[in-house]
This record gives sequence, C-alpha cells and structure tokens, in this order.
Amino acid sequence: MPYRVYLKKKEEKRILAGHSWVYANEVERIEGEGKNGDIATVYDHSGRFIGKGFINHVSKILVRIFIRNKDEEPSKELFKRRIKAAVDYREKLGFKNCYRAVFAESDDLPAVIIDKYADVFSIQILSLGMELHKQEIVDSLVELYNPVGIYERSDVEVRKKEGLPLVKSKLYGDFDPKVVIEENGLKMTADIENGQKTGYFLDQKENRFAIRRYAKGASVLDCFCNVGGFSLNAAAAGAREVVALDISEKALNDVNENARLNGFEDIIKTERCDVFEKLRRLKTQGKSFDLVILDPPAFCKTAAEVKNAYRGYKDINILAMKLVKPGGFLVTASCSHYMTAPLFEKMLKEAAYESCSRIRTVEVKTQAPDHPSLLAAEETAYLKFYILNKM
Repeated sequence: MPYRVYLKKKEEKRILAGHSWVYANEVERIEGEGKNGDIATVYDHSGRFIGKGFINHVSKILVRIFIRNKDEEPSKELFKRRIKAAVDYREKLGFKNCYRAVFAESDDLPAVIIDKYADVFSIQILSLGMELHKQEIVDSLVELYNPVGIYERSDVEVRKKEGLPLVKSKLYGDFDPKVVIEENGLKMTADIENGQKTGYFLDQKENRFAIRRYAKGASVLDCFCNVGGFSLNAAAAGAREVVALDISEKALNDVNENARLNGFEDIIKTERCDVFEKLRRLKTQGKSFDLVILDPPAFCKTAAEVKNAYRGYKDINILAMKLVKPGGFLVTASCSHYMTAPLFEKMLKEAAYESCSRIRTVEVKTQAPDHPSLLAAEETAYLKFYILNKM
C-alpha cells in the first residue's frame, strides 16, 4: 500500500495556507510502505486529504507537497504543465533573455530551480523525489523550448540533507557554459559551470537598474561586486568612476571582461581584497564616495548564525555609512531569509546611530518578480534591498 502520512492535530494549518513542507516532527503516524522518493498522500489528524508529495525519511522535511488534487499523480505531463505555466508568467511580465523560469515552491515545483540564460537552461534539483524525476523535467524543457543546452548546478550543500551527492554537468546539448546574456540593456557573461548559484544572481536585476538614478556623475564604491552587475549599471548611468571590490579573483576577472564587453573599462576599476578591511583602510585614509553599494553574500545560512550575522551586517553598514559623502547614497542588501526584514531594518537604525549618521530611506525593494514569494512560506521572501540617503 502506498505511503499515507497523518499529521498531528493542528499541524495542517500552515500547509493548507499554501506551504509545501511537512516536517517529520509534525507527523503522528505513517501507514503503508515503499522507498524514499515515492509519492506519499498527506492527511490531517481526522483523515482529511491535504495533498501529495515525495517522501524522504532521511530529511527533516519528510514530504514536500506539490499536488493538492487527490485525483492527480506525478507525471511528465504534470511537470511540463507546471513549467509552462511558470515560464508563461515570466514572459507575461516582460522577462525575455535571462530570468528565473521556475522558483521551486513558488511555482508548485518544490526543490526545483530553473534559470534561463539566453538559449541555455541551468537547473538545480534539491530533493530526492525531484532527483528521481529529473529526466522528465529535462525532457519537458526540451520539448517546450528546444534550448541549445541544459546544465545542472546541483552542487549545493543542502542536497546532503536529502542524502544526495553534489553534482554539476551538462544534461543536454553541446554548448559553451559561458553564455553572454543581456540584462538592463547590458551584455554580461554568465558562467553557468562555475559562477555563483546557477551561474549568476538573477534576483537583483531590477534593483541593479534602480541604482542608475543615483549614479550619474558619481564616484561609486561597489563592495562584494561579484561579476559586476551593479558596477555596470552605475557606469551605464554615467558614473564618474567605479571601484569594484571582491575577494574572488575569478569574480574580478569576470568584472573586467564584462566592463570590456560594454566599453566601460576606463570607468570600472577592480581590486581584490577583504572588503571589511578595505573599508576600514579607506576610512582611515579619509576617502568618501557619492554612492556605496553593499551586496554581500549571505552572512547566515541557519537560524543559529543570526546573532553573529547581525553583528557582521551592522559592522559593514557602519563602515559604509561613514564612507558616504553628505548628500550621497548607500545601497545595502541581505539575501538571507533568516535575516528578516524587521531585523534588517533594526540593524540599519543601529548602524546609523553608531556611525553618527542621519539617514533617510529612499527606496525599499525585494527580489525581482521572476522570484515571486509565497505569502504562506516566509523562506521564499529572502531578499532585503534598501537605498538610503545620508543627510
């Protein structure tokens, strides 16, 4: 008999509201038998149908529900239909060349990430159940969109919690994994094989464009610049100079390549350094800038790391606020969902006080619309983005 999972009393509310995850400690009993990765039907304490998803006893997330119709079963046609609906949504909003095509739970495909880079798809599979159906997902992409290639970037640590190995490889087509994309009218090289995430941080596309109004004629300091998305947009807006800082030599090589692609090599200068230490040296040297950009990697990836991360975020924001000229702007972000929006804003207020800065909030944004968040799943709303003005 297939798996039947019964929840404890009152544990169904979050899932009925739209969340997908059933944690092992929320389960009262499991009936039936099978193997990890099989489909399981989830019921509340009274036996009311809740949904279906793939089960994995290895993971704390026992079941990830993605079917809420009791008569529906997982199939290639279901994956194909979900993928098409997700892409149609993005195309309706005007996304064309590069965007997140499938955002896991937000597109009813838990643990599946699909990003589009020009004519190539980069996919990431984060659960055992979806791993077992990976070929159906690949076939669906080929049949729907006939891409030049599909690359897998399932080389993230979270897969270990599912008992899965870290892998990355070509799944379809013969292509160069370095793909030239267009973002905000700029040309950029996305390294699908070795770049961050699935190749590039697509979630900040609209935020990168938003800084242009503050960058015209400005001296700009881009911290944790990665491959230079913010630097390029600042240069495109007419920045007088852009200094791009990062600890990764590869990232800075990519910044220089992207600057050359767009004719900005005389405007954008790169420096490899520990950003925290560099900001302290700049302050000691009496340097200041019209626009400072902070887009650091996630300082916390678990709830236990929040306290230390809070100190790290505050430290870097205090330093940045001190380097912004009066009348200038600070762009600051956090990509960790554990660093909640209220906590992030509290940190900014403390940083302003401790840096003796009077700060005005100019814009508050989040991830781009190709990364929609579920109201019922706070984990999907992760990006905080503030543009601040120093008085």
